[in-house]
Amino acid sequence: MKKLTTSVLAIVLTASFGLVSAQNTQDDTLQVNDIREIVVTGALGLKKRQDAVTSSNQVVNAAEITQANNPNPVLALTGKVSGLQINTTNTSVNSTARVVLRGPRSVSGNNQALVVIDGVISSLAIYQNLPPEIIENVNVIKGMQGAALYGEKGSNGVLIVTTKRGSKSEKLQFSLTNSVDFSSVYKLPYFQELYGQGWPGDAFDTTEYGGTTWTPYENSAWGPAYNSVLGGQSLYVGLPQANNQFLRETFSPKKDHVANFFKTGVLFQNGISVSAGGSDSYVFLSANRTQNDFVVENDQLKRNNFILKAGKKLGNFRIDGNVNYLDLSTSETSAGLYDQLLQTPTNVDIRKFRYSLPDASHSIYITNPYWTIDNERYNNKSRTFTGLINLEYNLNKNISFTYAGSVTSISSIAESYLNAFAYDRIYQGTGTYLDGHSPSDGTFAREPIVSSYYKSVGSGFRYYGDLMANFDYDLTDNINMRLNVGHNIQDNTSSTTQVGGTNLKIPGWYHITNVLNPDPFYKLDNGKSQVRSYAWFANLDLAYKDYLFLNSTFRYEKSSLISLNPRDIDGNALPFSNKPFAYYSVGASFIPTKAFENIKGKVLNYAKVSLSFSRVGNVQTIPVYGLDRVGAFPTGYPFGNLSSSLPTANFYAPDIEPEFYNSKEAGLQLGFFNDRITFDGSVYRNDTNNLITLVTTSSASGITGILNNIGDSRNEGFELDLGFTPIKSKNFEWKIRGSYTTYRTKILSLADGSDETPLNVISRPTVGIYAVVGEDFPMIKGTKYQRDPNGNIIVDRNGNPLTTSTLEVLGKVNPDYILGFSTSFKFKGITLSAVADYRTGNSFVPLSKELLAYAGHLEQTATFDRNQGYVVPNSVQLVNGQYVPNTTPVGDDASYFGTNEYFTNGNFRRVGEEHVIDGTAFKIREIALSYDIPKSVLRNTFVNSLTIGVYARNPIAIYAKSNRNYADPETATTSGNAAGLASTGQYPTIRNFGFNLNVTF
Repeated sequence: MKKLTTSVLAIVLTASFGLVSAQNTQDDTLQVNDIREIVVTGALGLKKRQDAVTSSNQVVNAAEITQANNPNPVLALTGKVSGLQINTTNTSVNSTARVVLRGPRSVSGNNQALVVIDGVISSLAIYQNLPPEIIENVNVIKGMQGAALYGEKGSNGVLIVTTKRGSKSEKLQFSLTNSVDFSSVYKLPYFQELYGQGWPGDAFDTTEYGGTTWTPYENSAWGPAYNSVLGGQSLYVGLPQANNQFLRETFSPKKDHVANFFKTGVLFQNGISVSAGGSDSYVFLSANRTQNDFVVENDQLKRNNFILKAGKKLGNFRIDGNVNYLDLSTSETSAGLYDQLLQTPTNVDIRKFRYSLPDASHSIYITNPYWTIDNERYNNKSRTFTGLINLEYNLNKNISFTYAGSVTSISSIAESYLNAFAYDRIYQGTGTYLDGHSPSDGTFAREPIVSSYYKSVGSGFRYYGDLMANFDYDLTDNINMRLNVGHNIQDNTSSTTQVGGTNLKIPGWYHITNVLNPDPFYKLDNGKSQVRSYAWFANLDLAYKDYLFLNSTFRYEKSSLISLNPRDIDGNALPFSNKPFAYYSVGASFIPTKAFENIKGKVLNYAKVSLSFSRVGNVQTIPVYGLDRVGAFPTGYPFGNLSSSLPTANFYAPDIEPEFYNSKEAGLQLGFFNDRITFDGSVYRNDTNNLITLVTTSSASGITGILNNIGDSRNEGFELDLGFTPIKSKNFEWKIRGSYTTYRTKILSLADGSDETPLNVISRPTVGIYAVVGEDFPMIKGTKYQRDPNGNIIVDRNGNPLTTSTLEVLGKVNPDYILGFSTSFKFKGITLSAVADYRTGNSFVPLSKELLAYAGHLEQTATFDRNQGYVVPNSVQLVNGQYVPNTTPVGDDASYFGTNEYFTNGNFRRVGEEHVIDGTAFKIREIALSYDIPKSVLRNTFVNSLTIGVYARNPIAIYAKSNRNYADPETATTSGNAAGLASTGQYPTIRNFGFNLNVTF
């Protein structure tokens, strides 16, 4: 032990990696199989050693995916792959994510990576619902050359997911997995705790307390200060209950007043698998159950997953099959729930209103969140069946034929309902201003909540098939050739039928026959679509003496997305058109340490250099039937409530072509001291031509915009991965891995005469996500404060800050760089692991800040005496041509009224600059501790292995100082490129603590 400690200390003090060799003992397990000799699954299921891979990739193994028992295997990749950015697009009970490799390349497309499961194209939705414990590994193909065989679908990189197969043992082996999570909300926004409920000049209590009045049913904190004469007193809170009596509460801030609404969620995951096999066969059966009782009451998820895999070799013929059945049901409340909660003043204990109706809630101006979770629900049930078959016939040792085919059938039923509430109560007997008033009268003007019911029935069917001829020849003693030639067919159909409307005749009966006012079908989500593509492809691999490798791919593809049924000016049909496109790539890798044995030694044990070029197209930016100008149903045309049909005002140019990505990449891999130190670096540039953007036209033409190939962009960056194993012995191993990722996409040109195109724009605050020529993409633009040469805000003579009349660049969505870090310690049967990352240089717009400002909960609204008005900090006025310090309060109103007006209706809520927040974040993603019960303890039992563990997910998050927990910078309102807006429909970050048990026998 003394020797171990001394050596580690020497490493730290001298920073000499060479001293690592001082750890070598006779028990050292340095001599292991070279991981680069391990065969990995690439595009189209083709397998090759890592030496022969000519494009950047990274394999995440089963242990890394399951170490913290994340029920979503997509989110389990977060922080573990350089160049991979995952944004949460839905933080509800069934969380979803956006997965982008190496940044965006398309303005109109969503830029998300392709998902391939067991050799065939699948979807992110199916992948995220796979039980993590059945996944063998995920090969993340970051370089475009490695994904070029998939054509346009692989243009944004690929996640190749391989599920587990049965063991080679003829004896049945059973595996049981169980985990229990406890989840809680984390990082709620900071609320000011100096002022409570109220509004200046409100009629409930006309007594002024520091320039304002107290109102027990306000959703805002524009009331008296807590240190006023009302502070600490037992006062009315909320509206009168059903018995016309008020609840009471001390007028003081309550700790965790919003967090108290959420409960501790419980997540159960249970699985059992059975496997058996032999030298030429295997079988694997798995059944898994996940049940998530979410942090929001009544929100639940239930997921059942069954998978059967089997394979058998019969002479020269081999067959592998895979059947997967997923049954998923969720129940969720309104996405606007969190928006309502953020309007809760700090003096309110919201739990007291659990059983109050909306007219007896803590505020008349919002709907009681508890009533919402009981009366507004979105229930979804889906069943997904996937069948996959792989056939292989070896004609001889050099020629084989393979077929990989799959069918996926999806059916879903989605129901939503909202119960009615009339707001027709007239308050009586309260002895307050409310007597004689109704929530629906002019004082409060609450509109009745109209009941509704909608039901959607969806179905989908997807076929995928690859037929390949494979040739494997040694052309000479030193040159090996592998050639794959094949044909691919893909067919995807979907159908949605929706019915529903408003006003339920019988309350609580949710059926279309109970709807009194059905919506017309053209207003509902009704549609049917089919997309089909086919392609010829070829893959060529050449290997020279096991140290020089060449890979080349070619794909010739047609897609129905760009099928055109043109007509002349008289409406006569013209010849059908569907132009095919060719995609190709070439890459090479060279292993100097195998080519020149003399450079391989105790220091450098491995070196690999790779280069590649790819040209791949993308038509996924064009929606189904995008080239057919469909009609719309505008209400009120030609007049009144009548409706007609008009062609859509935006459409795609009929001669549109795919966006083409030209990618260049170089990579370097090094191993030192028998891979105790490893380095993996890659640099790339992706040039996009034919960028599809919107071209605006004169509205007088009846066409507002045409989407066409006018634009170019450039995406470039590099990734560095460093692995370090300071200690490795028989009983103890310590591994460290770090990564550095940086990328940027710059818009080089857009439509003629256009410098920018908007992706998502909102009016309050005045801000949006844009593609701007010459700038990084996506970019945040909005209005700014006008400032003097010293950076001080300029105000007018009434103290109101001046803003720009045009939108200015305020920040960029993507980070400057991302640092990843992971470590693991293994001591005998104990394993401790952790994953963390840090990203900076990005900005985002949390819409919660604007809402908090309006409601008077924002900290900035309480950093001064509200009754003296608000003087914009560090502001100046222009007087006689000189900027002088400003002392005039906004609106030239030195009163509580003036303060209230500015933050609720003034420039503070509107100016974009005020609401663009630094997205810097450091997060510890996972911490896991497990213990393998020694074999000696289990020797006389039927148990082969037993592992127990504890873990945490998202235990620590540190945001930038300007982000007062407004939102997680990684949340997004969309799966597209406008990911810089974080709406109040997203719940706060959820963190989990749990324990697990794994048994095999």
